[in-house]
Amino acid sequence: MTVDVWMQQPTARWSRHEMFDSIRRWTGQSALTEDLPIDLTVAAMDQAGIDIGLLSAWHAPREGTLISNDEVAACVAAHPTRFAGLAAVDLAKPMAAVRELRRCVTELNFTGLRVIPWLWELPPTDRRYYPLYAACVELGVPFCTQVGHTGPLAPSETGRPIPYIDQVALDFPELVIVAGHIGYPWTEEMIAVARKHENVYIDTSAYTSARIPTALVDYMKTRSGRTKVMFGTNFPMIGHQQALADLDQLGLDETTREHYLHRNAATVFDLP
Repeated sequence: MTVDVWMQQPTARWSRHEMFDSIRRWTGQSALTEDLPIDLTVAAMDQAGIDIGLLSAWHAPREGTLISNDEVAACVAAHPTRFAGLAAVDLAKPMAAVRELRRCVTELNFTGLRVIPWLWELPPTDRRYYPLYAACVELGVPFCTQVGHTGPLAPSETGRPIPYIDQVALDFPELVIVAGHIGYPWTEEMIAVARKHENVYIDTSAYTSARIPTALVDYMKTRSGRTKVMFGTNFPMIGHQQALADLDQLGLDETTREHYLHRNAATVFDLP
């Protein structure tokens, strides 16, 4: 089994957003003119041997909903054995955000919350996140976020693992935090924070296997690091086959590979 912990089922309004101009320049991809059918995403997953994908909703501070929670829920309902949902909320309205998170978890059966700090230009220590952290703990779901520099055209400061992820983990030791996009160029900071805090994890979304930093690969091969790193793509920015192409070159033993590709994600997100 292989689980992709960071995917989007792209809408045209999400794909066309100007913040992704730099991503399109790097990848040569064009913005969608219409929403991508979910069956095409499933076919891409089948081709690469991806069993389950975690689909992220997106809510932006100015534009509002780019991929709605209900659109994600519809994709999960269409293929309930292939997808799980991650909620997005409006940080500017903390109580409404908490209520929406509760709805997504209790009514839509979502398996976590994802907030993109650079999108809001608010680091994870901002007071507007803290009611959501408490709600995640009470609901028993992870808080998923982004670390490292930003490929999109936005400031990168909010992606620093230290002090931001470190401080949140200190303030909410029961909160499970999944830090996506590795943390480059602060990868070793991110490893240090994951090593320090029992409930902090890393996912490799936005990186192909060949581009995963050596420091993170070495950490994955340790006894503690084996259970702390998960596979992700950031689909559709990176395709599943592209992300997995050089996996064998990482030199992971069978047990470490199983943890990386599915066991860690199954544990953290309570997947089958």
